[in-house]
Amino acid sequence: MDLHLSGKRALITGGSKGIGAASAQVLAEEGCDLLLVARDGAALAATATGLRARHQVHVETLAADLSQQAEVERVAGLAGPVDVLVNNAGAIPPGNLLTVNDGAWRAAWDLKVFGFISLTRALYPALKSRGGVVVNVIGAAGEQFDPNYIAGSAGNAALMAFTRALGRAAPVDGMRVVGINPGPVATDRLVTLLRARAERELGDAGRWQELTRGMAFGRPAEPGEIAAAVAFLASPRSGYTSGTILTINGG
Repeated sequence: MDLHLSGKRALITGGSKGIGAASAQVLAEEGCDLLLVARDGAALAATATGLRARHQVHVETLAADLSQQAEVERVAGLAGPVDVLVNNAGAIPPGNLLTVNDGAWRAAWDLKVFGFISLTRALYPALKSRGGVVVNVIGAAGEQFDPNYIAGSAGNAALMAFTRALGRAAPVDGMRVVGINPGPVATDRLVTLLRARAERELGDAGRWQELTRGMAFGRPAEPGEIAAAVAFLASPRSGYTSGTILTINGG
């Protein structure tokens, strides 16, 4: 299926690995030019080199810490024309109310929650001028309210509300705002969470792989399975979709 994305330009945060890099791959396959943003400049460069070798698209990179408002504004100022914004950067630590201290909670929300919101706000005029689309890659914890992932559950729920509220208003500006709530995905982030859970439940972080057996299909999702949904929701094929959040958790 041609998604009619050829010639569009997409900015992807957290674009150096995991779902972000997979989204870059799928969007490049569809003919999108890319601007990849993440904190690790070397990892960005490696990802971009691979994309350029496989696809005839323009790939730029920009190393930035989106937990800092000045960096958000710098990225927005350098971004140029953007048709698709994929907000994906951010990792919130596991733990309950008493184990996630105030500093860790705030630092995680500064990157993921306020990072999504601030970059969307900063790029909104540019996106509006091009009938753009915002795809927020959030996380299924926002639906599940896990007390042992309390900062993530609360932060993701906030981003779900943000997506639905802005998605309701965006069509007036000729835009769309949508979200995706992935369940477990085979990324470095998942391993971190599973190691913490294995330590808590099994007494041995090294046994984390045992916890994947009870997942849907006996495995986590592959990043590309989430990325395919990112591309479809960003495309004109999904042109009547706004304020919607798609849960991809294997059922």
